[in-house]
Amino acid sequence: MAERQQSQQRKWRVALVQGDIKLGEPEENRRAMQELLERAVREHPDLDLAVLPEMWNTGYALERIDELADTEGKATREWLSAFAAKHRIHIVGGSIAEKRDGKIYNAMYVFDREGKETARYAKLHLFRLMEEEKYLAPGERNVVFELDGTKAGASICYDIRFPELARTLALQGAKVLFVPAEWPHPRLHHWRTLLMARAIENQMYVVACNRVGRGGGSDFFGHSMIIDPWGEIVAEGGEGEEIVAGTVDLPLVDEVRGRIPVFADRRPGCYEL
Repeated sequence: MAERQQSQQRKWRVALVQGDIKLGEPEENRRAMQELLERAVREHPDLDLAVLPEMWNTGYALERIDELADTEGKATREWLSAFAAKHRIHIVGGSIAEKRDGKIYNAMYVFDREGKETARYAKLHLFRLMEEEKYLAPGERNVVFELDGTKAGASICYDIRFPELARTLALQGAKVLFVPAEWPHPRLHHWRTLLMARAIENQMYVVACNRVGRGGGSDFFGHSMIIDPWGEIVAEGGEGEEIVAGTVDLPLVDEVRGRIPVFADRRPGCYEL
Protein backbone atom coordinates (compact mmCIF):
# COMPACT_ATOMS: atom_id res chain seq x y z
CA MET A 1 0.00 0.00 0.00
CA ALA A 2 2.82 2.42 0.89
CA GLU A 3 4.47 1.81 -2.50
CA ARG A 4 1.14 2.42 -4.27
CA GLN A 5 0.61 5.68 -2.37
CA GLN A 6 4.13 6.86 -3.26
CA SER A 7 3.43 6.06 -6.90
CA GLN A 8 0.21 8.03 -6.76
CA GLN A 9 2.07 10.99 -5.33
CA ARG A 10 4.51 10.93 -8.27
CA LYS A 11 1.93 10.53 -11.03
CA TRP A 12 -1.83 10.87 -11.35
CA ARG A 13 -3.96 9.19 -13.97
CA VAL A 14 -6.60 11.81 -14.73
CA ALA A 15 -9.94 11.61 -16.57
CA LEU A 16 -11.75 14.69 -17.85
CA VAL A 17 -15.50 14.03 -18.04
CA GLN A 18 -16.34 15.99 -21.19
CA GLY A 19 -20.13 15.75 -21.22
CA ASP A 20 -23.20 17.55 -22.51
CA ILE A 21 -25.49 19.45 -20.12
CA LYS A 22 -29.25 19.78 -20.40
CA LEU A 23 -30.41 23.29 -19.60
CA GLY A 24 -32.33 23.46 -16.32
CA GLU A 25 -32.53 19.70 -15.65
CA PRO A 26 -30.46 18.89 -12.53
CA GLU A 27 -31.65 15.32 -12.02
CA GLU A 28 -31.12 14.34 -15.64
CA ASN A 29 -27.69 16.00 -15.61
CA ARG A 30 -26.64 14.13 -12.48
CA ARG A 31 -27.67 10.81 -14.04
CA ALA A 32 -25.70 11.65 -17.17
CA MET A 33 -22.60 12.65 -15.19
CA GLN A 34 -22.84 9.48 -13.11
CA GLU A 35 -22.88 7.40 -16.28
CA LEU A 36 -19.82 9.24 -17.59
CA LEU A 37 -17.97 8.86 -14.28
CA GLU A 38 -18.74 5.15 -14.23
CA ARG A 39 -17.46 4.92 -17.80
CA ALA A 40 -14.27 6.70 -16.74
CA VAL A 41 -13.48 4.26 -13.92
CA ARG A 42 -14.44 1.31 -16.10
CA GLU A 43 -12.22 2.36 -19.01
CA HIS A 44 -9.34 3.45 -16.74
CA PRO A 45 -8.99 1.01 -13.81
CA ASP A 46 -5.82 2.83 -12.72
CA LEU A 47 -7.68 6.15 -12.41
CA ASP A 48 -6.59 8.52 -9.63
CA LEU A 49 -8.68 11.59 -10.35
CA ALA A 50 -11.77 12.69 -12.30
CA VAL A 51 -12.76 16.24 -13.28
CA LEU A 52 -16.24 17.48 -14.26
CA PRO A 53 -17.23 20.59 -16.28
CA GLU A 54 -18.67 23.89 -15.05
CA MET A 55 -22.32 24.32 -13.94
CA TRP A 56 -23.09 20.74 -14.91
CA ASN A 57 -26.20 20.52 -12.72
CA THR A 58 -28.21 23.30 -14.37
CA GLY A 59 -26.24 24.81 -17.23
CA TYR A 60 -26.80 28.54 -17.61
CA ALA A 61 -30.53 28.47 -16.87
CA LEU A 62 -29.98 31.68 -14.96
CA GLU A 63 -33.54 33.00 -15.03
CA ARG A 64 -34.61 29.90 -13.07
CA ILE A 65 -31.43 29.46 -11.11
CA ASP A 66 -32.95 30.29 -7.72
CA GLU A 67 -35.36 27.35 -7.95
CA LEU A 68 -32.84 24.99 -9.58
CA ALA A 69 -29.75 25.56 -7.44
CA ASP A 70 -28.64 22.84 -5.02
CA THR A 71 -29.13 24.17 -1.46
CA GLU A 72 -25.66 24.21 0.15
CA GLY A 73 -24.71 21.67 -2.50
CA LYS A 74 -26.17 18.94 -0.30
CA ALA A 75 -27.31 16.52 -3.01
CA THR A 76 -24.19 17.04 -5.08
CA ARG A 77 -21.80 16.68 -2.16
CA GLU A 78 -23.40 13.48 -0.91
CA TRP A 79 -23.30 11.91 -4.37
CA LEU A 80 -19.72 12.90 -5.22
CA SER A 81 -18.44 11.93 -1.78
CA ALA A 82 -19.98 8.47 -2.07
CA PHE A 83 -18.64 7.97 -5.59
CA ALA A 84 -15.12 9.03 -4.63
CA ALA A 85 -15.07 6.72 -1.62
CA LYS A 86 -16.52 3.76 -3.54
CA HIS A 87 -13.95 3.97 -6.33
CA ARG A 88 -11.07 5.33 -4.24
CA ILE A 89 -10.47 8.29 -6.55
CA HIS A 90 -10.21 12.03 -6.12
CA ILE A 91 -12.97 14.08 -7.72
CA VAL A 92 -12.73 17.73 -8.74
CA GLY A 93 -16.47 18.15 -9.05
CA GLY A 94 -16.57 20.74 -11.81
CA SER A 95 -18.95 23.37 -10.52
CA ILE A 96 -22.66 23.65 -9.80
CA ALA A 97 -25.25 26.29 -9.08
CA GLU A 98 -25.25 26.34 -5.28
CA LYS A 99 -27.70 28.15 -3.00
CA ARG A 100 -26.06 29.35 0.22
CA ASP A 101 -27.01 32.05 2.74
CA GLY A 102 -29.63 33.50 0.43
CA LYS A 103 -27.25 33.78 -2.54
CA ILE A 104 -26.44 31.65 -5.57
CA TYR A 105 -22.83 30.74 -6.28
CA ASN A 106 -20.99 29.00 -9.10
CA ALA A 107 -19.20 26.58 -6.76
CA MET A 108 -16.67 23.75 -7.03
CA TYR A 109 -16.25 20.92 -4.52
CA VAL A 110 -13.22 18.63 -4.25
CA PHE A 111 -13.22 15.16 -2.66
CA ASP A 112 -10.36 12.84 -1.78
CA ARG A 113 -10.12 9.07 -2.13
CA GLU A 114 -11.93 8.53 1.16
CA GLY A 115 -14.83 10.73 0.09
CA LYS A 116 -13.77 13.59 2.37
CA GLU A 117 -14.48 17.09 1.06
CA THR A 118 -11.12 18.86 0.87
CA ALA A 119 -12.12 22.16 -0.75
CA ARG A 120 -14.95 24.43 -1.83
CA TYR A 121 -14.30 27.26 -4.27
CA ALA A 122 -16.78 29.86 -5.54
CA LYS A 123 -15.96 31.46 -8.90
CA LEU A 124 -14.30 34.83 -8.34
CA HIS A 125 -14.81 36.45 -11.74
CA LEU A 126 -18.36 36.49 -13.09
CA PHE A 127 -18.80 36.52 -16.86
CA ARG A 128 -20.86 39.47 -18.02
CA LEU A 129 -21.42 38.10 -21.52
CA MET A 130 -23.56 35.36 -19.96
CA GLU A 131 -25.02 37.77 -17.34
CA GLU A 132 -23.60 35.81 -14.41
CA GLU A 133 -23.27 38.98 -12.36
CA LYS A 134 -27.06 39.55 -12.50
CA TYR A 135 -27.90 36.19 -10.93
CA LEU A 136 -24.84 34.91 -9.10
CA ALA A 137 -22.72 36.13 -6.23
CA PRO A 138 -18.91 36.16 -6.67
CA GLY A 139 -16.61 34.21 -4.41
CA GLU A 140 -14.39 36.13 -2.04
CA ARG A 141 -11.15 34.14 -1.85
CA ASN A 142 -8.76 32.01 -3.82
CA VAL A 143 -8.43 28.36 -2.85
CA VAL A 144 -5.44 26.01 -2.65
CA PHE A 145 -6.00 22.41 -1.54
CA GLU A 146 -4.03 19.17 -1.29
CA LEU A 147 -4.46 15.85 -3.09
CA ASP A 148 -2.07 13.04 -2.13
CA GLY A 149 0.10 15.67 -0.44
CA THR A 150 0.38 17.83 -3.58
CA LYS A 151 -0.99 21.37 -3.58
CA ALA A 152 -3.43 22.34 -6.32
CA GLY A 153 -5.40 25.47 -7.18
CA ALA A 154 -9.00 26.08 -8.18
CA SER A 155 -10.19 28.19 -11.10
CA ILE A 156 -13.45 28.23 -13.08
CA CYS A 157 -13.80 29.15 -16.76
CA TYR A 158 -13.57 32.99 -17.06
CA ASP A 159 -11.05 32.98 -14.18
CA ILE A 160 -8.28 31.94 -16.60
CA ARG A 161 -8.42 35.40 -18.23
CA PHE A 162 -6.98 36.79 -14.96
CA PRO A 163 -3.32 35.74 -14.81
CA GLU A 164 -2.90 37.23 -11.35
CA LEU A 165 -5.17 34.53 -9.92
CA ALA A 166 -3.15 31.64 -11.35
CA ARG A 167 0.11 33.31 -10.27
CA THR A 168 -1.22 33.81 -6.74
CA LEU A 169 -2.12 30.12 -6.55
CA ALA A 170 1.32 29.13 -7.82
CA LEU A 171 3.01 31.38 -5.25
CA GLN A 172 0.99 29.55 -2.59
CA GLY A 173 2.54 26.31 -3.74
CA ALA A 174 0.03 24.98 -6.28
CA LYS A 175 1.58 22.60 -8.81
CA VAL A 176 -1.67 21.85 -10.65
CA LEU A 177 -4.43 24.23 -11.72
CA PHE A 178 -7.91 22.75 -12.22
CA VAL A 179 -10.29 24.54 -14.60
CA PRO A 180 -13.89 23.35 -15.13
CA ALA A 181 -15.56 25.37 -17.86
CA GLU A 182 -18.46 26.10 -20.19
CA TRP A 183 -16.40 27.79 -22.90
CA PRO A 184 -18.20 28.29 -26.25
CA HIS A 185 -17.47 28.90 -29.90
CA PRO A 186 -16.10 31.08 -31.41
CA ARG A 187 -13.38 31.41 -28.75
CA LEU A 188 -11.55 28.08 -29.13
CA HIS A 189 -8.28 29.88 -29.88
CA HIS A 190 -8.59 31.91 -26.68
CA TRP A 191 -9.31 28.77 -24.64
CA ARG A 192 -6.27 26.86 -25.86
CA THR A 193 -3.92 29.85 -25.76
CA LEU A 194 -4.90 31.02 -22.27
CA LEU A 195 -4.62 27.54 -20.79
CA MET A 196 -1.18 27.02 -22.30
CA ALA A 197 -0.07 30.47 -21.13
CA ARG A 198 -1.17 29.77 -17.55
CA ALA A 199 0.80 26.51 -17.62
CA ILE A 200 3.98 28.03 -19.09
CA GLU A 201 4.14 31.22 -17.03
CA ASN A 202 3.47 29.38 -13.74
CA GLN A 203 5.37 26.20 -14.61
CA MET A 204 2.44 24.08 -13.48
CA TYR A 205 0.06 21.50 -14.87
CA VAL A 206 -3.25 22.87 -16.12
CA VAL A 207 -6.12 20.37 -16.11
CA ALA A 208 -9.20 21.83 -17.81
CA CYS A 209 -12.57 20.17 -18.43
CA ASN A 210 -14.97 21.89 -20.84
CA ARG A 211 -18.52 20.83 -21.72
CA VAL A 212 -19.88 19.97 -25.15
CA GLY A 213 -23.30 20.41 -26.77
CA ARG A 214 -25.60 23.37 -27.18
CA GLY A 215 -27.33 25.45 -24.51
CA GLY A 216 -28.67 28.97 -24.09
CA GLY A 217 -27.91 29.82 -27.70
CA SER A 218 -24.23 28.84 -27.47
CA ASP A 219 -22.29 25.90 -28.91
CA PHE A 220 -19.71 24.43 -26.55
CA PHE A 221 -16.68 22.84 -28.16
CA GLY A 222 -15.08 20.60 -25.55
CA HIS A 223 -11.33 20.41 -26.20
CA SER A 224 -10.75 19.51 -22.57
CA MET A 225 -7.01 19.57 -21.99
CA ILE A 226 -4.15 18.43 -19.80
CA ILE A 227 -1.11 20.68 -20.28
CA ASP A 228 2.29 20.14 -18.68
CA PRO A 229 4.57 22.80 -17.12
CA TRP A 230 6.41 23.26 -20.43
CA GLY A 231 3.12 24.12 -22.10
CA GLU A 232 3.03 20.81 -23.98
CA ILE A 233 -0.38 19.19 -24.47
CA VAL A 234 -0.57 15.82 -22.74
CA ALA A 235 -4.16 15.11 -23.80
CA GLU A 236 -6.90 17.01 -25.63
CA GLY A 237 -10.47 16.09 -26.45
CA GLY A 238 -12.49 16.71 -29.57
CA GLU A 239 -15.88 18.41 -29.81
CA GLY A 240 -18.06 15.44 -28.80
CA GLU A 241 -18.89 13.72 -25.54
CA GLU A 242 -15.93 11.65 -24.33
CA ILE A 243 -13.59 10.78 -21.50
CA VAL A 244 -10.27 12.55 -22.06
CA ALA A 245 -7.52 10.79 -20.11
CA GLY A 246 -3.87 11.54 -19.46
CA THR A 247 -1.10 11.35 -16.89
CA VAL A 248 0.08 14.18 -14.65
CA ASP A 249 3.77 13.62 -13.84
CA LEU A 250 4.16 15.69 -10.69
CA PRO A 251 8.00 15.69 -10.40
CA LEU A 252 8.12 17.47 -13.76
CA VAL A 253 6.85 20.63 -12.04
CA ASP A 254 9.89 20.84 -9.78
CA GLU A 255 12.19 19.96 -12.69
CA VAL A 256 10.86 22.79 -14.86
CA ARG A 257 10.89 25.29 -12.01
CA GLY A 258 14.48 24.32 -11.29
CA ARG A 259 15.65 24.74 -14.89
CA ILE A 260 14.07 28.16 -15.46
CA PRO A 261 13.90 29.91 -12.04
CA VAL A 262 10.98 32.21 -12.79
CA PHE A 263 9.84 32.45 -9.20
CA ALA A 264 13.31 33.20 -7.83
CA ASP A 265 13.79 35.89 -10.50
CA ARG A 266 10.55 37.76 -9.80
CA ARG A 267 10.77 41.45 -8.75
CA PRO A 268 7.45 42.06 -6.95
CA GLY A 269 8.37 45.58 -5.92
CA CYS A 270 8.45 46.65 -9.57
CA TYR A 271 4.95 45.36 -10.26
CA GLU A 272 3.09 47.64 -7.88
CA LEU A 273 0.74 50.17 -9.46
